[in-house]
Amino acid sequence: MDNYQKRNLSFITTGLIFLLSGIEYAVILPTIWRYLQILEAPPYFLGLGLSAFSLSGLLTGPLFGLWSDRSRTTKSIILFSNLFEVAGNFMYFIGYSKWLLLSSRLVAGIGAGAGSSIFGFLTRSTRPEERAGVFAAIMACRQVGLLIGPAFNLFLRLCDFKVGPFVVNKYTSPGIFMCLLWILLQFVILAFYWDVPPISSMDGGVEMLEMKEEEQVPLVEPGEDPAHTYKAVHSDQLETSASSENPPLSCRPSTGKNPFKNVSAGREFLREEVVVLLTAQFITLFNQTALETMVTPLTQRYFSFGELGNSLMYSLCGVEVILGFFFVRWLSRKVADRAVLAVGLVICCTACIWCLIFLTNPQGGYRWEMIAFITGVFLQLLGLPFVAVSQVSLFSKVTAEKTQGFSQGVRRSIGGLATILGPLWAGGLTNNLYVMLGVMLALLAMITVMMVLSYSHLTEPRAVQSTQGSYSGG
Repeated sequence: MDNYQKRNLSFITTGLIFLLSGIEYAVILPTIWRYLQILEAPPYFLGLGLSAFSLSGLLTGPLFGLWSDRSRTTKSIILFSNLFEVAGNFMYFIGYSKWLLLSSRLVAGIGAGAGSSIFGFLTRSTRPEERAGVFAAIMACRQVGLLIGPAFNLFLRLCDFKVGPFVVNKYTSPGIFMCLLWILLQFVILAFYWDVPPISSMDGGVEMLEMKEEEQVPLVEPGEDPAHTYKAVHSDQLETSASSENPPLSCRPSTGKNPFKNVSAGREFLREEVVVLLTAQFITLFNQTALETMVTPLTQRYFSFGELGNSLMYSLCGVEVILGFFFVRWLSRKVADRAVLAVGLVICCTACIWCLIFLTNPQGGYRWEMIAFITGVFLQLLGLPFVAVSQVSLFSKVTAEKTQGFSQGVRRSIGGLATILGPLWAGGLTNNLYVMLGVMLALLAMITVMMVLSYSHLTEPRAVQSTQGSYSGG
C-alpha cells in the first residue's frame, strides 16, 4: 500500500471521527434536559452541561495541536483523546448525580480538542488547491452525524433493563451507546489511519527543488516585503530551499525538533489576514449558535411546533447544510477561497437583514409568517458552508505548516468561545429580537468590511503559488 492509499484511508477514518462527533451531539441533546430533571438539577445546569463540552475542547485544543506540532504525529494523539470520549460517555451512562453528568460532558469535551491536530494533519497531507474540498467533505461528515443521530434515538428510547448495578433506559442509553461506538472507532483508527509524510514529499518535492536550485530562482522576489511572504504552508523541503539573505520565518530551515524555534506567535496571529479569518470564525459561529438558540422558542411562539415539528425542521436543515458543503467542495475547485468567503458573508448578511425585517414583527397571517421564517432559515444555512470551509482553508494557507496544529487549536478555541457566548446572548433576548438580530447584523457588517479591506491579503503566498506545478502531478 503506497502513501496515497494510506492517505485516503486516513481521510476516510477522519471522516468517521467527525461523523461520531455529530451522532453524539444528536443523541445526547434531546434527552439531557429530562435526564438532569430526574437528577434534580436546577435549570441552569442545562446551559452548564452544554457549555462544559465546548469549554474543555476550547482549553485542550491548542495543547493537542502543540503536541502534534512537536511530535509530527497524529495517530497516537487521536487514540489518546478518544479515551476521554469513552470515559466521558461512560460517566454519562452512570449518571448517579447532576455533578457526575456535568463532569461527563467536561471529560468528553477533552477528546474533541484533538480536532486541532486533525486539521493540522489534513493541512500537511493535502495540496493547496484540493484542501478546501477535503475540508468540506470532512465537515460534512459531522452534519451527516447530526442528521442520522436522531434515528438512533428511535431504538435507544425503547431501552429499559439493567446491566448489573447500572440502569439502561432512554436517558442513560445514549451514554453507553456512544461509549461503545468510540471504542469500536479505536480499532478502526489502529487499522486504517497512518501518519503519512507531507504531500510535498510524496509529490516529488525534492526533484522540484533541485531544478529550482539549478535555475537559481529565489522564493522571495527582490524588493518584496518579507511580511507578506510569511503566509505560506511550507514543507520541510520548501523551508530549506529559501535562498534570500533574510528569508521569512516560515521559510527558514528547521533546526532541531522544536517547530516554534523560528516562529513568533505575535507575528503569526496578529497579521492582518489572520486576524480577519479568526474574526470571521468567531462571528459566524456566534451568529449560528445564537440563531439555533432562537429558532425553537420562535417556532413554539408563532407556529406551535412540538417535538415532531422541530425534529422534522432540524432534519431538513441538516440536509440543506450537507448539500451546501458538497456544493462548496465542487465550487472550491473553480474559484479562489477568498471569493467563496465573500459570497458566504454576503449571504449571511442578507439572511440577517431578512430576519430583522420579517421575523421581529411578523405580519400577514400564518402562511406568510411561515414563508418568511423558512426563507430566513434557508438563507442562514445556505451561507454557513461557504464561510466555514473557506475560512478554514484560507487559515491553513496563511499560517506556517510547522505550527499548524497549534494554529488550528487557537482557531478552534476561538470558535469554541463563540459557541459558548452565542447561546448565552440569544437566550436572554428571545423576546427582544430587534436587539439580538441588530447586534448580529452589525457584527456581520464589520467582518464583511474587514474582508473587503483585506481582500488582497486573503490568498496563497507567492512562494506556494510558484511551486504548485509540482503538486499537480500527484
